[in-house]
Amino acid sequence: MNFEEIKLKITKFVQDELYTLEPWILNCKWDEKLPKLNELRDKVKAQDLWLPQIPKAYGGLGLTNSQHGEISEILGASPYGHYVFNCQAPDAGNMEILIEFGTKEQKKKYLDPLLKGEIRSCFAMTEPDFAGSNPVNMGTIAIKKDESYLINGHKWFTSGFDGADFAIVMLISNPDSENPHKRASQIIVPTKNKGVEFVRNVQIMGHSGGGWESHSEIKFHDVKVPLSNVLGSDGEGFSIAQKRLGPGRIHHCMRWIGICERSFDLMCGRALSRELAFGKKLADKQTIQNWISECRAEINAARLLVQDAANKIDEHGAYKTRNEISIIKFYCANVLQKVVDCAIQVHGAKGVTDDTILASYYRHERAARIYDGADEVHKSRLARQILKEYALNKSVN
Repeated sequence: MNFEEIKLKITKFVQDELYTLEPWILNCKWDEKLPKLNELRDKVKAQDLWLPQIPKAYGGLGLTNSQHGEISEILGASPYGHYVFNCQAPDAGNMEILIEFGTKEQKKKYLDPLLKGEIRSCFAMTEPDFAGSNPVNMGTIAIKKDESYLINGHKWFTSGFDGADFAIVMLISNPDSENPHKRASQIIVPTKNKGVEFVRNVQIMGHSGGGWESHSEIKFHDVKVPLSNVLGSDGEGFSIAQKRLGPGRIHHCMRWIGICERSFDLMCGRALSRELAFGKKLADKQTIQNWISECRAEINAARLLVQDAANKIDEHGAYKTRNEISIIKFYCANVLQKVVDCAIQVHGAKGVTDDTILASYYRHERAARIYDGADEVHKSRLARQILKEYALNKSVN
């Protein structure tokens, strides 16, 4: 099956199997929708479309970052597209770093069942008392004692913790290291371990979620795990996070473009069908025409930027593509906000109801400008790098 065939099959599956579930699936609890989602996962496996982002050696389709970006756009049009194909955050990122940094034992115990869709996982990095914009500054610590780590700390916005079998926890394990980027490690922590406290599912725009849709607050009280649960080497947490977040931002951005395209379709359909007076449609208004033109241009530009970044990651790696990654993260997040907002405005009162998917997009995707690095963080980092290179080139000349 070539890539074009894969795209066609996935597009048909999303439109036939997922669009038809709305709005029921958007307005019921996780435990109610899970049996249906598992049924759809079985269908995906039967069509040989499972794990598009994972190498063939591990049972996936082996797509490049650029190809998976295109698939993410298709899947992103549905809130459950990525989940049904087992390429959803945070599990997809955990799979990728377990493949690259996991030991044989870690892969057997944690990666294999994750790839099969038998379990879920989560990634615990964000903390309520420390700025997420500074990933080397955290309060969660791991102290080595005998052949174990003893973990204490406080995390929140741990997406998918509710019902997950394990968490990959980023924490400080080498507080005395002179290099701040060598102080952190990533350690696998089974969620059922003694001392792991589930505090609550944080409400997002009035919705607390559940299961994979949860964003949890958790605490660690003298949680004991073996030293063998560290990913890579002790002190590699920051570098592993950077390798994880680069490709992850490609997937997020293309997912957002999928949301943009669906919102754009709904906006144009509403403009053409909504009659204001006899013979006069909403589409006849210049303001609406301006919104449609601007949104079309910005979606196209966003897609090209992401495809360029994905190609450069495939060719040069995430580190050498960090400028492009910052650009797409803040640019695409803002295009997403604009397109969804315009689509809602064109729908009028209907736009803020759950009669369309737009209100769900608006609730869940406002956070796009915050998670995985806020807009301001990416803009500041990008500007510093540009000015650094500019100053260097100027001094050389």
